[in-house]
Amino acid sequence: MNDSSADRPTQEQAEAAVRVLLEWIGENPDRRGLLRTPARVVSAFRDWFQGYAVNPADLLGKSFASADGYDEIVALRDIDFASHCEHHMAPIIGKAHVGYLPGAKVVGISKLARVVEAYAKRLQVQEKLTAQIADCINDALEPRGVAVVIEAQHECMTTRGVNKTNIKMVTSRMIGAFRDDARTRAEFMQMIRDPDD
Repeated sequence: MNDSSADRPTQEQAEAAVRVLLEWIGENPDRRGLLRTPARVVSAFRDWFQGYAVNPADLLGKSFASADGYDEIVALRDIDFASHCEHHMAPIIGKAHVGYLPGAKVVGISKLARVVEAYAKRLQVQEKLTAQIADCINDALEPRGVAVVIEAQHECMTTRGVNKTNIKMVTSRMIGAFRDDARTRAEFMQMIRDPDD
């Protein structure tokens, strides 16, 4: 996070807000076990929401000419991520599967995982997260198609509310050839399928 922003609360103000929440739930923030909790929570928030300090498009800025004319699907599956729901700030834990059909450019595969991470480290809804990842890759690489599938468990649903565990939400965004060509889409879906299923 960019702590130099003039309109952003200070570290001390953020810690004071955590103290208020501790008091609100009926705790004593001056209790020995909680003395450092406000600082720890603020530090955790800095890590969980570091995506606000990153421009995901910049991560894809260094691309390469297509590798010896390679024009088949490039897919990265099972990219683990942890995000937080913007409605309850509860964790969203899941996996993203990302693929693209190169046009004139390819990118190092770690950059795809970094794009997922940059968007996940913000308050999110899964549908928006899926679209942001796909649109970023599409805009930066100008491929013939992009496919993103995300499957995740939402703790706002598993630990509160309806309290239903072992449920995963699945979202997808298909652009270009993945949307227009059923065979290309099916090939990608086969590539990301768990072999144990």
